[in-house]
Amino acid sequence: MAKSEPKSSKPTKAEPKLLSGGNPRIAKGYGDAPVQAYIAAMPGWKREVGQRLDALIERAVPGVRKAVKWNSPLYGLEGEGWFLGIHCFTKYIKVAFFRGQSLDPVPPGESKSAYTRYLDIREDGQLDEAQFSAWVKQASHLPGERM
Repeated sequence: MAKSEPKSSKPTKAEPKLLSGGNPRIAKGYGDAPVQAYIAAMPGWKREVGQRLDALIERAVPGVRKAVKWNSPLYGLEGEGWFLGIHCFTKYIKVAFFRGQSLDPVPPGESKSAYTRYLDIREDGQLDEAQFSAWVKQASHLPGERM
């Protein structure tokens, strides 16, 4: 009689659920770990773009503060609020600059909010990393959103 494999006492880590539109459902949390969990759960091509965005943000703003709230990674400065958020949709990633109307040049995507501007990144689109980094640096010097 063959011996059966012992059962692991460790619970299996469940894959994060994707919400409607393909946005990862990640528990609210502060720090790099929940943001990295969100990025790891981004579907398909979006994961690589998420990794690149995160690296560009860290390079542009050393010591950036991170969190996941409302199933979206947020980036900000300690005591200054949040200046940027990321959210996955079915066909694109939306980057929200919360004070984007004050950036030069202003990011292309309009918002219902008077201050917020968006950058939509699609699978077949190119990310202008220099422009994105310039926006991130500028945004980090503006008053952040308290959320």
